[in-house]
Formats: sequence, C-alpha cells, structure tokens
Amino acid sequence: MSMRPVAAVFLAIAACTTLAAPPATEARPVTDSIHGVELTDPFRWLEGDNADPAQMGKLSDEVAGWTDEQNAYTRAVLDNLPGRRALESRLRELMEVGTVSAPTMAGNRYFFSKREGAQAQGIIYVRDGADGEARVLIDPNTLDETGLTTVSWYTPNHDGSLLAFGMYASGDENSTLYVMDVDSGEWLADEIPGKVSLAGWMPDSESFFYQRLEDLDNAYSSALKYHRLGTHHRQDPTLFRQQAPEFFYEGSDYSAEKIESLKTTWGPGGYISDDGRWLGVIYYTGTASMDAWFADLDAWFRTGELNLTTASLGRDGTLSGGFFNGDTLIASTTMGAPNGRVVAIDMHSPGYANWTDVVPESDSLVIESVSIARGIIAVEYMDKAATRIALHRLDGTPIGDLPLPGIGSAGLATSDDRTEAYLTFASFNMPRSIYRVDLATGDRSLWDRPDVPVNPDAIVVKQVTYPSKDGTEVSMFVVHHKDVQLDGNNPTLLYGYGGFNISMTPFFSSTMYPWYEKGGVYAIANLRGGGEYGEGWHRAGMLEQKQNVFDDFIAAAEWLIDNGYTKPERLGIAGGSNGGLLTGAVVVQRPDLFAAAISAVPLLDMVRYQNFLMARYWVPEYGSAEDPEQFEFIRKYSPYQNVTPGTKYPAVLFTAGENDTRVHPLHARKMAALMQASTGSDPDEDPILLWVNRDAGHGQGKPLHLRVRDVADQRIFMMWQTGMLSEGG
Repeated sequence: MSMRPVAAVFLAIAACTTLAAPPATEARPVTDSIHGVELTDPFRWLEGDNADPAQMGKLSDEVAGWTDEQNAYTRAVLDNLPGRRALESRLRELMEVGTVSAPTMAGNRYFFSKREGAQAQGIIYVRDGADGEARVLIDPNTLDETGLTTVSWYTPNHDGSLLAFGMYASGDENSTLYVMDVDSGEWLADEIPGKVSLAGWMPDSESFFYQRLEDLDNAYSSALKYHRLGTHHRQDPTLFRQQAPEFFYEGSDYSAEKIESLKTTWGPGGYISDDGRWLGVIYYTGTASMDAWFADLDAWFRTGELNLTTASLGRDGTLSGGFFNGDTLIASTTMGAPNGRVVAIDMHSPGYANWTDVVPESDSLVIESVSIARGIIAVEYMDKAATRIALHRLDGTPIGDLPLPGIGSAGLATSDDRTEAYLTFASFNMPRSIYRVDLATGDRSLWDRPDVPVNPDAIVVKQVTYPSKDGTEVSMFVVHHKDVQLDGNNPTLLYGYGGFNISMTPFFSSTMYPWYEKGGVYAIANLRGGGEYGEGWHRAGMLEQKQNVFDDFIAAAEWLIDNGYTKPERLGIAGGSNGGLLTGAVVVQRPDLFAAAISAVPLLDMVRYQNFLMARYWVPEYGSAEDPEQFEFIRKYSPYQNVTPGTKYPAVLFTAGENDTRVHPLHARKMAALMQASTGSDPDEDPILLWVNRDAGHGQGKPLHLRVRDVADQRIFMMWQTGMLSEGG
C-alpha cells in the first residue's frame, strides 16, 4: 500500500518503545488431493493435535506457545498506540452505562436482566408487579470473582414461583441448567449439565422438557428429555435423539443416505403447549428448511410411546414462533411463502394440506417473528431493514400497526393472558429503551432506559441503495456526525454479515461515538445471504451463490468512495463469524480497496471447516468440499486457499476465542500465519495481527473488562489504520 499517515504514527510509537517483529512461523506443508486437485496447506500443524480423530483440533503445547508469541506481538502493537489509554478510559465510561432487558411475565412476576456500572455480568432480578421493587435472584458476579460466569438464559414456570436458568463460564456456551425457588431464592438440588436449553414447563410446575447434548465432545448429540423435579437427570426419559433420525422418518420417502446426513444438521428441537397436552417437534434439514411433527403428550405419559403425526416433510422453509391457542398452534412459516405467513395448525389434523392462513404473505414485508397477547397476534415485520409491528385479532383481522418511537429495530415481549407487553426499541441515534405498552389501547410509557453520556441528536442516519456487480440493488445504512463534510477524506468503517438469514438492522452502540466525534463514518450493508428482504434474499447468498455476498460488500465500499465519503486508504472493514469470513474473503479478493480489516472469530479455511466443532451444521449454508461440485465454488472464494505471496495486503486484525464451541480458532491462527508470511506490505505500516482470547469463546458471556479491552483493540486499530490518530485523535 502507498505511504500514508499511519507510518508517521508507527514511527512515533517506535520512538517510545521497541516493538518485536511478527513472530516467524515454520511452514510444514501438507498436500492433499481433493477431487483430483492438489492443495498444499503450509500451516496445517496450527490446527492442533489431529493425530487422534478424537483429539481433532485440540490445542497442543506447541500451538499454545506459538499463540502466546502472537498474542504478545499484538499486545505490543495495540497497547502502545497513541491515545490508547484515553480511548480505553472513554470506552469504559460508555460501557459502564447500564443495560436492561425487557421483562418476562409470569403470573404477577416480572423477570429481567440488568447490568449497572462496573459489574462484570448482568444480574437477574424479579419484581412482584410491573412497578414493584426489584429483587436480586441470580448475581453471577458473586458466584465467580473472575467475572467469567454468565447467566445464558432463564425461563419461569407459569405462575413465576420457579425459575429454570442456564449458566456457563469462559464463553464456552455449554450451559448447565439449575432451578430456583423464587420466593426463597434457594437453588433446588436439580442440576443438569450438557449445553442445556428449556423446551417448556409442564403446568403442574413439577416437571419440564429440555434439550441437551448427551456428549459435550459431540456437537451432534442433541436429545429431548423430560425431567421431574427432585430426580437425578440420569433417570430422565429421552423422547428423541439427534443420532437416531430414523425414529422421525420411518415410512418416509427419505433415502437411508439422506437420513444419515441429517445426523449432522442443526437437528431436532421441541416446544410444549402451555397446557402440557401437545409437543411440537422440528428437525432442521438445512439452515432454511425443516420437517415438523406433533405428538399428544397425554398418550406419551400413559404409554411411554411417542407417536408423531407428520405436519410437513421435505419442504423448503421453516416453522417458528409457535403459540398454542387451545388445540390450535399459531405460528409463522416460510413454507410456501418466502416472506413468511402466519398459519393456524389444528393439532388433531396437523398435516400441511390442512394449514390455514391467518395472516397471508406480504409482497414487500418480511415476517421476522410472531407473538401472542390476549386476543391479539403481533407480527414483527422487516420493512426495508427496519422493524414494523402489525397487530391482528386471533382470526387474522387487522387491528393496525403498533406505533414505534422511530425508524429502528424493535422486539415485543408478550404473554397470552394479558394485553400488557414490553417493547424494546433502538436505533443508531436512540439508546436501547424498554417501553410498557397496552396492545389494546396503544398506551405507551417508558419502563427503563440507560442514561448514556453522548448526544444522539448529533448523529445523522441515512439509508441508501447501490447496485452490486450483477446490478442487484442493495441497501445500506450510513451513520455519521451531522458536521461531517463529505470531502472524500473521511475515516470510514464498513460492516457486514451476509448469511444464515440474519438481518443487519439499526442498533445503538455507545462505543461508536468516539469514532463519530472524530469525524468517522460508519456504514452497515444489507448484503445478500441476510434476511432483510426475505428467504429469496438469503438464498441468493448461500452455497454456489456465496460470491454474491462478497460482491455486494465490495460494491458498498466502491459506492462510499464514489459518493465522496472516503477513499481506499481511509476505509476499513469489519465483520465477525460469518462476517469474519466475509472480510477475509474481500481482503484477499480486493486488497487494493481497503486500508484495514477486522476478521473476528472467523471461518477462513472453507475447504476443511466442516471437520471441526459444530461446523457440519453449516454445510447446508456453505456446502462442503467433500462434494465435488461444491468443492469447485468453495475453493474459489475460500480465503485461506487464495492468499497470494507478495501481494500488498492491508493491515488485518484477526481475533478468536480459545473456548469457542462454534468456530474453531484454528482458522484465525492459520490465516494470520499465512498472511504474515505472504504479504508484500511493510509490517510496520500494515501489520497482520492475531489476538486469541484465552478466557472467551465466540463472544457471548464476556465480562465487562474483557469487552472494554476487545472494543478498544478494534477501535484503536481502525483509528490508526485509517489515519485518524495522525490527526490528533
């Protein structure tokens, strides 16, 4: 890359301290022949210990030592950048502002999570009555002085007298289930390990259904079980197992090969009607498809046999957001409706042919979720990547839209025994706020909102559209301070995701305000692969069409340059997880277009990704190199296989979590080593950095002090590389 202000900044750093060079990494080439194509992997050893299949990808002492060296190099660079301490202090002030969730209602009790000040983790509270005094139920800060333990979920029983909840530590997401007596605050003896989630309480409050992994070392060992309070979980009967999909498909047209392949999809899930009569069972056959059955639990309790009645088999689309109204399930589905529709399913004849539309599909709006209040169906739509909520009676008769505080992202917490609901709303220039609303009258009052020490009114938000490479129109939010001059010289951060039907909608981030205050622009592109414009938009960015996602992102960068926002030497990009794949791919494809990239908890070796952790869940989204046809399109974009020695790559910060149970840190390790060895850029100007967090996973559950450090790392890196630090920032 050409010389730019970052060099002067680096010289200023070097004058104060001696920086180590990037650690040298020994290449130990391994060559594979895949469908007749030879591919050489110089850093296969950084995957860990693969000699024993049972230890696949486990961290070896050698890789641990190498990681320590990389972490030390990264800390030496990022901790000594000018303004680091001031920025971290400012970020800590912003991140110590409290956060609060919308309450979950059960009887006269209101359960919610809240974090205040310097608390490492959020605390679970309960109120008796909506305006009652808040009482602490679970404070993980007192359970673990390191701050690494978090409450991952909580579900009260129907009257709020008991609370089931999950906890995990160090970001591994392997929740253990506990149960609390809400009146006394005492934890019951029941304790169930194994990445547990609750499927539903029975109405007698003496039992519940749940899902867990039967083997934590096997991400594909999910099972639905039934537990009675006071018994040991080893005695819990199993209704179905992911490793036995034949149970679901007996008598179906599915081939034995197809059934075997379903053992490594997202697998089964279950949910229970409030009266405990009906069990809904779904089995994901892909990231955007599932089969569905229903069962009479009364019969199961009597006989011990689970008799499943097929609702849908072999169709594209999903069934979600189910709420029972007696013996009728009201749910949203994309089966037969890419933009979603709300259907009623009679449990006595649940076959797909008998489903009836309650709220039909819209041509322009995309259903995000559905919830039910007393006599009311609330449908949350995506309308040009922002939320719109429409209310209907149970028969589908329109009532009207629920007024929102503005254009942004909203969610509604309801209960089927009342019209009282809680609206969560946020936008780029409006802090996350919780409103108490009456869906029958429209009355709305503020229930809670953090006092953020910034001026949201100073921020301008625009939504623009631009053409991608193939002419498809893509939308993008552009956010900046109102005083920014569009002179083509603004530091700009472009963010994207583009996958798994996940939508990028407006959100409030107080930690972006130091960026805005120093003249920075923030852009968020609604790439194909996401859910902003329906299932068709998602499918246009998956499998053989994945390159569309990268093309959309590149086109967003070019639009920002062509329209006077920035220029390549002042443009940075960022993304995490699937978004880390995105930024890794476009850096390799268009290294000339960006000054810097952040690739957080990324997938990068797409030829081998399916071999590690839970990655086979994602084969329906990406494909697998094990398939000859899919191998052809995967290897064309897989970042790790497309790094070219001698290319002048921009600066890149790779991050990973050592305890990540989703995306293996080997991706970031191997890519950092390869790019350090391959880049033709000066590492003093455009370093390739790797930070592997030893106390974190994919990102969830981090205590405050780790989140402050990580945000400071990413902000200071991007401010440095886009020239903001050289301007006195």
